[in-house]
Amino acid sequence: MASSTDPEEEDGMDEFLEKFKGKMYKDGFTEDNWEKEFDKIPMFMKKAPEDLDPMEHPEVACIQSMLYDEDQSPEELAKTYKNEGNEYFKEKNYKRAVVSYTEGLKRKCSDTELTVILYTNRAAAQFYLGNNRSALNDVIAARKLKPNHLKAIIRGVLCHIELKDSSSAVSWCDEGLQIEPKEKQLLELRAKTDKQKRVEERNRRKATLSDKKQRVQAEALLKAIQERKIKLFEPPELPSQSSDDENDGKKDNNIVRTLFNGVNAESHVVHLDENGSLHWPVLFLYPEHEQMDFISAFHEDTQFIDHLSEMFGEQLPPWDTEKKYKPANLELYFEDEQMGDLFLVDPVCSLRQVLSHPRYVVKAGNPRIIILVRGSSFCKEFLSGKKSSRKLKRLYSYLNPINTRLLEAEQKGLFLLLLWARGQESVGERI
Repeated sequence: MASSTDPEEEDGMDEFLEKFKGKMYKDGFTEDNWEKEFDKIPMFMKKAPEDLDPMEHPEVACIQSMLYDEDQSPEELAKTYKNEGNEYFKEKNYKRAVVSYTEGLKRKCSDTELTVILYTNRAAAQFYLGNNRSALNDVIAARKLKPNHLKAIIRGVLCHIELKDSSSAVSWCDEGLQIEPKEKQLLELRAKTDKQKRVEERNRRKATLSDKKQRVQAEALLKAIQERKIKLFEPPELPSQSSDDENDGKKDNNIVRTLFNGVNAESHVVHLDENGSLHWPVLFLYPEHEQMDFISAFHEDTQFIDHLSEMFGEQLPPWDTEKKYKPANLELYFEDEQMGDLFLVDPVCSLRQVLSHPRYVVKAGNPRIIILVRGSSFCKEFLSGKKSSRKLKRLYSYLNPINTRLLEAEQKGLFLLLLWARGQESVGERI
């Protein structure tokens, strides 16, 4: 039977099509925009949008609502999130992969095998993000559900290697090889981790010997400092519930630690030489010019004048434009910061004599000496601003009481009693 067609309908279609013959379709794709337009169509998208805007991508939003419909079973949703995570993983978008696998795990599906895969895949994504501890926790969770899961074991070995735990890595390798003795990757990792384990054990032995040597040296250093009655600044600590013996040990450790926190502490710290003498990193401070000198190893029995003669000899520092800083013109002070007192230092004193003074406290391992030009306007202004300017003291070898006296100005109108104690009777003068 022949089919018949309504001639009016054919005429109507021809008329409809005839309208477009003389016109171009305005909204069609062009050579310039076709790739961009295709990328808006879910079927042709190369990459899903990071932050989905339903107004901008309504088709994708519609598909997503169908995929993640809460009416689906936990198993279906978990599988959907697993697939999504796998796509992100292929794109090396490991952060988004972790999020997807996590959403899958949140569904708490009853499919043990699927849960194991989610944990193992999330561990892989975490591993590539450098989150080795999180990755290890995931493979441990996977093995609780499936102890012989080889992928989880291999991933765990890699995590232990990155965490520098070669002993655990070797143990995991052995467990995996019991399941699959010919597993190539595990055999290679076993050889690698065994070598690393031996290196770590050797390094630990070296570190133990080094720590012991350093501890002995630190104890000898602290003993030498204490024998000289040199006081070190002790930073305050919070109260502890440890025993007295433990607290004493911690106190000594804290004291020693303060010696290594000063200027240039990485390369220059106080140390004992083979003759039992201390060498200190000393700072000379010049407040008038906001300058300083750093003496990396000041022998404790060296006099200050020896360093001053060397530093301010024929060649003066460039900042001393007035050429005032000559050894004979200089006054040296140290400050008792707690009391605010300044103490005048005799240049012929040794460093040891200064540091052993009852009022001197070494802070941060760096003894500090203030240097001023005697009689200069800055010196007068600097001293007038100090609380102790009316009772400056001349420091000398007080360790010899027969040849030494220390008198302090207490009456009103007295400024200073200068005492010389190097082989002669001290004489006081009113000023």
